[in-house]
Amino acid sequence: MGQYYTDTLSARNLEKCYEIAPPRIRQYIDAEIEFVLNSSQSTDRILELGCGYGRVLRELRKVTPNIVGLDISLGSLLYGHMKTEVQLAQMDARTTGFKDNSFDVVVCIQNGISAFKVNPVELVKESLRITVDGGKCLFSTYSDKIWEERLSWFELQAKEKLLGEIDREKTVRGTIVCKDGFVATTFSKDDFRRIANELEVSCEIKEVDSSSLFGIFS
Repeated sequence: MGQYYTDTLSARNLEKCYEIAPPRIRQYIDAEIEFVLNSSQSTDRILELGCGYGRVLRELRKVTPNIVGLDISLGSLLYGHMKTEVQLAQMDARTTGFKDNSFDVVVCIQNGISAFKVNPVELVKESLRITVDGGKCLFSTYSDKIWEERLSWFELQAKEKLLGEIDREKTVRGTIVCKDGFVATTFSKDDFRRIANELEVSCEIKEVDSSSLFGIFS
C-alpha cells in the first residue's frame, strides 16, 4: 500500500484530495491541526510522520520554526519543497535516521497510523524512541461519527480519478475498499490501548470535533 502513496496519491494528486474536500471534512481537517497546535509550544522540536507535500507543516510553523517532516514519497517531498520552506526528508517512519530524544512532539495525523499499512507497534515504538522524556506522540484516526462524510469524500476522490472506483460490495462501515486494491481502514480506542499495553507506555485517548480519535502516547 505504501506504493499507492508514492505512485498514485502523491504530490499534486494528494493536494487535490484536500482541495475537493466538502465543508464537514474541511472542518475535521482544521480541527485536527488546531488540536496539534494547542498541544505544542514555541520551544518544541516537532516531527511530522507522513508529511506529504507539507500541508500540516505550514500550519505548525505558526507555533515553532523547529519542524521536520518525513515521507516515503519523493514526489510529494519535491512538490513540498516548491511550496513551503521547511525541512523535509525521505524516510521510513518505522526506522528513521534520527537519534534518541531528538524531538519533543511527534505527529502522525489524518489516519496515518492506519494509512501507512505498517506494524503500528513498530511505528509507535520508533516514535517514542526519538521523543524526549516527557514528550508526546500524537496519532489520529477517524471517529466512527464521521463515517458517512468520510465515505462521501472518498467517493469524490474516486470520481476525480484520484482513487480507484469504490467497491460497494466490499466497503463496510469503517473500511473503504477500491477496485484498484486501495483499502482505507481506521483504528479504535481498543487498538490504541493494545499498542500501549504491548509497549508498556501511557496512552491518553481524546475525541476531537466528533471526527477524530487521538492516541497520545508518552
